[in-house]
Amino acid sequence: MQTENRILDDFAKFLNGAAGTVAGMGREAESGMRQRMREWIGGMDFVSREEFDAVKAMAVAARDENDALKARLDAMEARAAKPGKAAGGSAA
Repeated sequence: MQTENRILDDFAKFLNGAAGTVAGMGREAESGMRQRMREWIGGMDFVSREEFDAVKAMAVAARDENDALKARLDAMEARAAKPGKAAGGSAA
């Protein structure tokens, strides 16, 4: 009975050691994969989130400015069209 417990104890120690080794290998594989992905993505022409947000904010500001200028131009054209019709109608 004593021998049987010792064999089971040794087997349990072996399995615990193997499980620890497998877990360590998994962590090492994950770390290596993350590093490879960083290198792969770093070699591509991706932008950081901060750069993207900055360009997006500039685009929104440019669109707002464009809308304001368009409204101003439409108002100027509307004012110019009123006297132009009267002058064009009396000259013809």
